[in-house]
Amino acid sequence: MKKIKELLTTNTQLWKGIAIVAAIFSFIICFLIIANYFQINRLDPVNTELINTLVERLSQNPNDEALRLEIRELDLLVRKAYFTNQWQIRTGGYLLLIGVILFVISYQLINSAKKISPEVGEKDENNLFLQKTARKWVSIGGVSLVSIALVFAFLTHNRLGETFVEAAINENVVTDESSADEAATEEISSGSQVAETVQTEPVGTEASEPEETAPVEKPEQVAISSIVKYPTAEMKANFPSFRGPGGNGIAFQKNIPTSWDGASGQNILWKSSIPLHGYNSPVVWGNKVFLSGANAALRQVYCFDKNTGELIWTANVDNVPGSPASAPEVTNDTGHSAPTVTTDGKSVFAIFSTGDVIALDMKGNRVWVKNLGVPQNHYGYSSSLYIYDDKLIIQYDHRSASKIIALSTQSGDEVWSTERKGKISWASPVIVQHNNRVEILLVTDPFVASYDAKTGEELWRLDCLYGEVGPSVAYADGIVFATNEYASLVAIKMGDQPEKIWEQYDYLSDVPSPVATDKYLFLATSYGVVVCHDAKTGTLLWEKEFDNGFYSSPIMVEDKIYLIDREGITHIFKVDKEFVSLGEAALGERVVSTPAFADGRIFIRADKNLYCIGK
Repeated sequence: MKKIKELLTTNTQLWKGIAIVAAIFSFIICFLIIANYFQINRLDPVNTELINTLVERLSQNPNDEALRLEIRELDLLVRKAYFTNQWQIRTGGYLLLIGVILFVISYQLINSAKKISPEVGEKDENNLFLQKTARKWVSIGGVSLVSIALVFAFLTHNRLGETFVEAAINENVVTDESSADEAATEEISSGSQVAETVQTEPVGTEASEPEETAPVEKPEQVAISSIVKYPTAEMKANFPSFRGPGGNGIAFQKNIPTSWDGASGQNILWKSSIPLHGYNSPVVWGNKVFLSGANAALRQVYCFDKNTGELIWTANVDNVPGSPASAPEVTNDTGHSAPTVTTDGKSVFAIFSTGDVIALDMKGNRVWVKNLGVPQNHYGYSSSLYIYDDKLIIQYDHRSASKIIALSTQSGDEVWSTERKGKISWASPVIVQHNNRVEILLVTDPFVASYDAKTGEELWRLDCLYGEVGPSVAYADGIVFATNEYASLVAIKMGDQPEKIWEQYDYLSDVPSPVATDKYLFLATSYGVVVCHDAKTGTLLWEKEFDNGFYSSPIMVEDKIYLIDREGITHIFKVDKEFVSLGEAALGERVVSTPAFADGRIFIRADKNLYCIGK
């Protein structure tokens, strides 16, 4: 019995020592995390004012190569500071967790030993009371300190992340905010005007219109990828979704103009005002062009005449069962109507920041409507819609539930749904034909994954990215290209066992999606650099820096790339291993959306107007 007591006493002393060390260690980690937060706020390692000053100087002297180099070096510092912060916070969190676990285990073992071998002797009630009180306040203080450290770790991550994004964009934020306020004011007034216009249309005008069928052209033989069954010939003859048929950034069109001018009206066939603001892009089917717009109070879908620009109909998205009473909070650069609509020539489908999904026929009549649940997204929901066969494909990656959903285009009923273990994503699906199977390609933090378009079954997944993923993937010749700013550009060979064949870390995108052929990969950045890589090896073939940044994604048409910068200038260049400019065309209005192509024309959504460009 004496030996057992001695052993318990020895072990108790050991665990007391471990508990003391673990407590001191946890306290030091907490202190370092809190100190790190105040240091970042005081020193601001990513000095955006300096970047803005340098960018302003560069705009005054665009030929100053030394200044360009200085900005790039500062951008590299931003990246290093961000990744160092990520590592510090992550490592500190793990160390704090280990310290707390060791302390709790040691404390429990000490208490267990006391129960087995209780102290014998007279008890001092005053002493016991003081000990209990001390333990109580030490426990409360310890828990509070750990909680405060975790809160500061989160704030540190967000603080540097926000500064980091600001530095990368190199924008005048004040100008954007004032523009957004003006747009919001116009939305309210123009929304009521549209409602009046719709109510005063003659009854029966649409009913007498014959059912519209899309013109089917013989698809161009483009040596881009082995597309066999998807997209269909009808989809190729039109432009039914964001970034074209299947969302792969390829337009199967011809005879597209390479010059126009918004100021003089050269090759501007028509221009129509858009009632409500939105960052979604136009889609085209037959003689109709579709868009959506929204603000916090109103959500609408629009149909324009492709030949005249006349607003044919406006559909209000209201009285949706399960829709929230008030719209979720979103940022000005995402808004309530960022996802692009889609159509199969029979119906038009739209989704909004509230999670409301609507199906309308080609005359604007409601077919079905439902709410998927409000997406928990701190910028606002932005994944665009696509159609495969009779299924509406929705990437619904948000904070509380990430999944891919297929709804029946006829009824809105769920056909299949697949849970995903990723985080929030602002990218959109890409649907491709690969080895006689149609696959849906999705990207999020931390992986790229493929799903069977018929069943929703996950076919493969590869962890390769991180961060707040905005760009969608590109596909060509069995290779998927995925990228995200401050992460990397990855080329993945598709298959049941996907293989990363190359990776690059320079010139990454946070908004525009890439586009690829079997030979080349083209990628634009939000800060104005466009690059071309060898698709098979990742070798950088060329880089070209422009004066303005890009949010619009490049679209490949025949042997040309059309890419619109944020000031509304379209840069047209050749699909080639060397940069060859084929023209620049100014619209005269800011643009962040991606253009649509159909019937020898280009359709561009600008800040306030929809443009049709043609010869």
